[in-house]
Amino acid sequence: MSQDNYMSGQANKKITEGLTQVLSDTFVLYFKTHSFHWNVEGPHFKTLHELFEEQYNDLWSFTDELAERIRSLKTYAPTNYDEILKNAKLKPQTKIPKDMDMVKELANDNETIVKNIFPVLRLAEDAGDEATVDMLIERIDVHEKAAWMLRSFLK
Repeated sequence: MSQDNYMSGQANKKITEGLTQVLSDTFVLYFKTHSFHWNVEGPHFKTLHELFEEQYNDLWSFTDELAERIRSLKTYAPTNYDEILKNAKLKPQTKIPKDMDMVKELANDNETIVKNIFPVLRLAEDAGDEATVDMLIERIDVHEKAAWMLRSFLK
């Protein structure tokens, strides 16, 4: 895509729609991780409580970065939880799972976010939006590492 199309027009609209979906998934994962932190029980309580806290703090920080990127691309970020849920592919947890089920669910969700980031990354690459590309590449690494740590805990 030519430089004339950077941060404007149809490419920009598709990128911000993709970023909004990534933001929504990140918010759902943030809240799920935080609620698991609050509610985890069992012999691995301390380890998981601390791991979940580390992960939800990172997710919370990234929601701000994502929303600010959406705003810098001249689009509004979601304004309420209903809008977040409408745009998210991840589903919130409605029950309190057992500790190892929490770990498995969070590992799966981190892997799902990675898969969902790639189409947005490709759109940004094609549009020459290097700031979004850099942000998403870094985020893929964070989610892959989180999934690896969670999966390793399950062994």
